[in-house]
Parts: sequence; C-alpha cells; structure tokens
Amino acid sequence: MATKQSEDASRYMSYENPSSGLMVWIRKFNPKGVFTWQLAKTLAMGQGLAGLICGTAISSQFLATDFRVNTPMLQSFFNYTLLSLTYTTMLLCRTGDGNILQILKRRWWKYLLLGLVDVEANYVVVKAYQYTTLTSVQMLDCFVIPVLMILSWWVLKTRYRPVHYVAVCICLLGVGAMVGADLLAGRDQGSTSNILLGDGLVLLSATLYAVSNVSQEYTVKNLSRVEFLGMVGLFGTIISTIQMVILERNEVANIQWSWQVGLLFSAFALCMYTLYSCMPIVMKLSSATSVNLSLLTADLFSLFCGVFIFQYNFSGLYLVSLVIILIGFIAFNAVPTPTDRTDATTSSSSSICEEGCFDNPEATQNNITKQEVDVRITTEEEEEEEEEQQEGWKQEERGKRERVSGPSQRLGQGNDYVAAVGCSTKM
Repeated sequence: MATKQSEDASRYMSYENPSSGLMVWIRKFNPKGVFTWQLAKTLAMGQGLAGLICGTAISSQFLATDFRVNTPMLQSFFNYTLLSLTYTTMLLCRTGDGNILQILKRRWWKYLLLGLVDVEANYVVVKAYQYTTLTSVQMLDCFVIPVLMILSWWVLKTRYRPVHYVAVCICLLGVGAMVGADLLAGRDQGSTSNILLGDGLVLLSATLYAVSNVSQEYTVKNLSRVEFLGMVGLFGTIISTIQMVILERNEVANIQWSWQVGLLFSAFALCMYTLYSCMPIVMKLSSATSVNLSLLTADLFSLFCGVFIFQYNFSGLYLVSLVIILIGFIAFNAVPTPTDRTDATTSSSSSICEEGCFDNPEATQNNITKQEVDVRITTEEEEEEEEEQQEGWKQEERGKRERVSGPSQRLGQGNDYVAAVGCSTKM
C-alpha cells in the first residue's frame, strides 16, 4: 500500500510540475519501453493513411491538369456515397437501440452539423488553391495541430506534457524544411489573385478539420466506429449533393467522360473511402493529434511520386524533412497523454450510461463494469488515505498532550516531596 501511495504521489507531482516530470522521464528513458509493437503499428498505419492522401492528391492533379476537371464536390459525393452504402446499411440492419432510427431520434442534429463540418472542410481547402500558393497552403494547413490540441484539452480532457509540445515543434520544423525544399526546387506555384482570402480559407479548413477529428475521436472511443461512419456517410451524401447541384452543375455537365476520367474518379473515391474507414481505427489506438502528425508526411509522399510522374525537381531536404517529422511523431507517442482524472471520475459513468448503453451494446456492459470498478477503487483509496490522515492527527494530538502533561506532573510530584520534607522537619 505504501509503495502504491508513493507511486501515486510521484505521478501527481509530475502531473502538477511538468518540468520535473520531463526530467524524470529523461532519466528513466528506456528504449525498449518506447519502441514497442504498439508504436510500430501506429506508425505504420499512420503512414498508410498518408499514402492514401497521396493517392487522392495524385488523382486530383491528373484530373485537373490532363482533363481540366475541377469538381471537388462531385469527388466528395462519390466518397460519401460509398460510406453510406456500406456503414449506413449496417446501421439499418441493426436491431434494438443501435438501429439507425434510434440514433437519428436522439442525435440527428449533432451528426448533421458534423457532416456539414466535414464536407465544408474538404471543399474549402480545395477552394483555397484558387487564391493562394502551394507554400501557403502547406504552412497554414499545420494550424490544425494546435487547434486539435486545444479542442482535445477542452472536449476530451487530454492533458499534454512538455515532451508532447516538443514533439509537435519537431514535426512543424520538418514541415518548414519541406516548404524550404519546395522554394529551392521552384515549386512555389499556385494562384496569387487574393492571397489573404486564400490563407483565410486554409485556416478555416484547418479549424473545421480539427473539429471533425475531435468529434470523430470522441465518437469512436465512446460509441462506435460504424455509427460515426454511417452517420457521416448519410449526411455527407445529402449535403454534398445539394452543394454540388448549386455550385458545380455546370462543371459536372461539361465533363468529357472517358475510361481514364472514370478510372481517376474511382481511384480518388476508393482512396478516400479507405482513408475514412481506417482513420477511426488508428484514432482508437492513439489520438486525433497523433494521426494528424503522421499525416504531415502525405505531402512528402506526393512529392516523391511527383518526381517520377510530374518530373518535379528533387531536393535532399525532402528526406531530411521526412526524418524530422517521423522523429517528432515517435517522440509524441513515446509518452502517453493522460486525461483529467477529476472530470473522468465525476462524469464517465453518466456519459457511458447516456451514450454507450444505447449505441454500442457490444462493449457497453464491460465499459460500465470497468468504470464502476475504477471509481470504487479510487473511492476506497481516498477513504484509506483519509483514515491514515485522521490517525496521524490523533497521534500528534496525543503527543502534544503528553508533552504538556509531563512537566506539570513532575512539578506536582516535586511539590509533594517538598511538603513531605517540611512536615518531617517540623515533626
């Protein structure tokens, strides 16, 4: 019990004093404890997601440069339709409280807003390329990382340590090296018609992506992956259809369809569909911030492919940037991100009963039991600590009384001795 209390005390001290926690972590650094199979799996899956984003970028660039097709909403429509056909159909086949009708009855407006945020995040970033340069988009798109950390701290109660902030700075340094390589290679291309508007659109897109990713992490870890993808697919299909009819009906009508165009649309839709399907799995293993740090290498993969496909100029800084970003990603995942224990113990049971009992019946009972056991253990530990404190206070009071009563007793004994001596003298 004493050992456990000392461990808890050291944990609380490191949590309250981040600098001391960082020094303790550095002194106790164990490479075997950092480079685990879990980290390798997270790193590999994150780079797989970056490769899928690279596939969407290449297919979009082929559509825009070779076939003069620039229809981001039509491309998003195909992705959301595939998600709806797969995961919304799975929700329709469910029975009981996990059925799509029960979900819509309770949270339809939340998923409507989430679908709107996700659709507009994809559309706004494509729109930004019409007003600003590629370099500005690459630099400002990293704004998603600090917004994600703030939202995770506020919504998910994630508490970051100094090593996490250092790791994020390392990743952003790698992005800076990538942008510098682009400038040296002469790839600062894009429109400059309204740079201020374009940069504002990039920042807006990064904020929307952060909101979508935090909502995704919360839904996946507390409810279910199928529910998130089914609802996003349903509302994303509806919203993208309406927006495509309003904004892109002329561009869609002017597309000269061929098997090459159809193949590129299919490649884009399949890459996006796989990306959306696999990202919740990676988020469940790590976090939204960790996933977005791994996605910083997507531009580098696109550049490596562009060297062979579009004859881009190669620079050694691209490899340096890749190594720096991977180092930052490993450092970020080397230390777990704790959550606020006070908020977790006060609201976890109610949130699970309100949300998970209805929407994730497969794992709900285990989660509830685990949470009740955690709360019970925490309560028992607090009661034992209070009893030990009270016992210590009683011992201190007893010691004070003994120290006070000791001299008075000795003084009384001395007076009795003098009186006895006086009486004997008189006699």
